[in-house]
Amino acid sequence: MDRNVECKKVTFRYGQHEVLSDFDQVFEPGITLLQGFSGCGKSTLLKLIAGYLKPASGSVALPDGRRPSDPRFQREVLGFVFQQLNLLPLATVERNLEIVGAVAGLSRKILRERIEHLLQRLGLLEFRQRKPTQLSGGQQQRAALARALIKSPRVLLLDEPTSGLDDLNTRVILRLLREELPEGCICLIATHDARLNDLTNATLDFNRFLPVEGHLQALA
Repeated sequence: MDRNVECKKVTFRYGQHEVLSDFDQVFEPGITLLQGFSGCGKSTLLKLIAGYLKPASGSVALPDGRRPSDPRFQREVLGFVFQQLNLLPLATVERNLEIVGAVAGLSRKILRERIEHLLQRLGLLEFRQRKPTQLSGGQQQRAALARALIKSPRVLLLDEPTSGLDDLNTRVILRLLREELPEGCICLIATHDARLNDLTNATLDFNRFLPVEGHLQALA
């Protein structure tokens, strides 16, 4: 199991509201889509694996026996694209990538090569000196993906990475994920976007973990 992400009886609550209950799942290398209604626990699971949330009970085991609470995991192994993107607002696109790569311990030479490569693949070379507020929404999403990939992560977690994107921008991201994932990378994508369905190695339907809310039952 040391190549996988394994969740063992993970339970998590926001106050009295239980989002996950005794959740068991093994995620193998490759791309897994997490699908389901809003509020069913997809984003929460990503944050539990990333170590940004702590389960009420149960455990999350990461590749090589790491734990989400290990700071080196977040610095060196994890790539994460948030729904809010969370690019550093006062730093340029290039500087956002440089900071993440430096914290991950990449050499200056490797970091420069990866920055040039990812900016080129994502159509961001001419925007490298712009700050996030000077970019369109699609450009910001591509910049956030470049930042997540800069360290060649073993675990890549993407929360709605194509939300609001047109078909052309979505195709750019899909092509990059098909061609640029590091070998052995475990990539989990929380999404409502059916355009990603052909990208996946596996799909996990979160609707089966929770009862459908009343206002949605007639549509289920």
